[in-house]
Amino acid sequence: MLIVLADARFDPAQADEVRAVAQPMIEASRREPGCAGYDYAFDMLEPGLMRVREWWKDEQALRDHFATPHMAAFLKGLRALKPKSVEIKCHELGAERPMPRA
Repeated sequence: MLIVLADARFDPAQADEVRAVAQPMIEASRREPGCAGYDYAFDMLEPGLMRVREWWKDEQALRDHFATPHMAAFLKGLRALKPKSVEIKCHELGAERPMPRA
């Protein structure tokens, strides 16, 4: 399984515009066959910082995601918002294990 983690920084005054661009992307992505989870959230302590978490069955599922019409529409909308920065990382997930006790 692949995990995609991203941080995007926007002017906090753009929050509603960011939500309007992101909502169709989230809804469509969650319906993709290789998607195991997909969500965006604004950071509670840093206004304007949107965090993204995506779980994909495998690399092909992620590649298929990149080729969707909703990805093209999202990227167009994102560019129009001119984020201050975008950082994206992809990780391969290891086996699940119990949480260590504190």
